[in-house]
Amino acid sequence: MTFGDFRLDAAARQLFRGAAEVRLSPKAFDLLNLLVDNRTRAVSKAEIHDALWPDTFVTEANLASLIAELRRGLGDRPQAPRYIRTVHRFGYAFCSDIGGAVAPATDSTCWVVFNDEEIPLRAGENIIGRDPLAAVRLDFPSVSRRHAKIVVAGTSVSLEDLGSKNGTFLRSERVTAPAALADLDDVRIGSVKITVRLMRDGALTQTINAD
Repeated sequence: MTFGDFRLDAAARQLFRGAAEVRLSPKAFDLLNLLVDNRTRAVSKAEIHDALWPDTFVTEANLASLIAELRRGLGDRPQAPRYIRTVHRFGYAFCSDIGGAVAPATDSTCWVVFNDEEIPLRAGENIIGRDPLAAVRLDFPSVSRRHAKIVVAGTSVSLEDLGSKNGTFLRSERVTAPAALADLDDVRIGSVKITVRLMRDGALTQTINAD
């Protein structure tokens, strides 16, 4: 997606100004992504803390430092904000218009199905877990904060466990190394089941037969 002179590629975790990449720390990038994703509203400091530092105590100086880093990277000024607006005694808001999304750098379309909801996956790493910033958020006790990841790289799609407590399972087998995924694969994240769907050349690779 684009805003002002910038292009944000959330899947690749990159921010560009023209052709030049703007270097941000991982936390600053997460903060920008959080504000952009919630651009229709102001985001409270408490919500930002929960998303960026779950179960960890940090002072308000940490957040203020990240906001300052973001503003330096964006060339923004708190007195006349173009991108990051301070909501006094509450939090922050993204205040720029957003342009089109960046097209995924892959010729396959991938998503997972959970409770009849289709969750699209982007090119690159897609984290699965309880983390509010996870691509596939599963807020369940058996799911770790960053439990597993699905990596979309061209026509290759793979699943990897991230050292979770309750394990990641593919076709009923525990995942101990990166494993290739196929259309209609059943994946269990802790005790939560999701189904992988893959589309190539504009068509699903398998179809579900009606009973």
